[in-house]
Amino acid sequence: MGVALATPFKDDFSIDFDALENLVDYQIKNGADYLVVLATTSEAVTLSCSERNRVARFVAEKVAGRIPLVMGMSNNCTTEIVNHIPEVDFSGYSAILSVVPYYNKPSQEGIYRHFKAIAEVSPLPVILYNVPSRTGKNMEAATTLRLAREFPGKIIGIKEASGNLEQAADIIAGKPAGFNLISGDDALTRRLIAKGATGVISVVGNALPRMFSTMVHLALSDASSEKAARIDCDMQPLDRALFAEGNPTGLKCLLAHLGLAKNVVRLPLVPVSPETSNAIAEALDTLGIDRSTIRKEDHVTVL
Repeated sequence: MGVALATPFKDDFSIDFDALENLVDYQIKNGADYLVVLATTSEAVTLSCSERNRVARFVAEKVAGRIPLVMGMSNNCTTEIVNHIPEVDFSGYSAILSVVPYYNKPSQEGIYRHFKAIAEVSPLPVILYNVPSRTGKNMEAATTLRLAREFPGKIIGIKEASGNLEQAADIIAGKPAGFNLISGDDALTRRLIAKGATGVISVVGNALPRMFSTMVHLALSDASSEKAARIDCDMQPLDRALFAEGNPTGLKCLLAHLGLAKNVVRLPLVPVSPETSNAIAEALDTLGIDRSTIRKEDHVTVL
């Protein structure tokens, strides 16, 4: 279970590095296998270049090799990202995560050439990220497999968040050895693992790492695990509430309910409505979360 790490903000919208440090330690103590820094959930698109660099170095220093790190590295201008990658300090990081170019809506050939250019300059292995609900363009299974086959050991996986189970199954069926399909949708993770996915890059893991990690590892060891199915079923209402008004607005609300970070996002995002906040709180109560102790440790008994 990888966690797409959120970036906590103070009331003045500056980065809350104390909360970020606590959040990092909370993940490591409670079962996160690796962290993904500066991806969508981090609100990276609202961070300045200087802020992104500070967050990347801060997290690497605080993790200090305890678990692997992945750095989000995306741009919809191929030339700009290809020129930027050689300038980045990747020390402490094991791979990069790069999303399908957004807004431009390139063809499949354009998507292929974009990632080919990134793979050729990146000093680290590359995890592709397909999330058409955000980018406006789906990377088809054939394109993913073309990249996987042409760059073995360099393009090592895909965070698949298309919501298309048939497409995910096609990638799993045709992928070369060593290429991983990773769920990009918390609510579909167990179903994708049953089809052959190797894990998840999670949003809810920011808040409930122990519970979600337990489900993921149980499903990986036994696709028919009743315990994994029960945890998954119990978490579905929270998953729905969490994404009702988008990500990371729901997550920031959830983290605030748990005392892990302030409910502050940067424009153009705004905090969720009172109705969604109440739905998130009710889902927590249904899960039996003790909010008074969550700051120190994820005190969730998984039966």
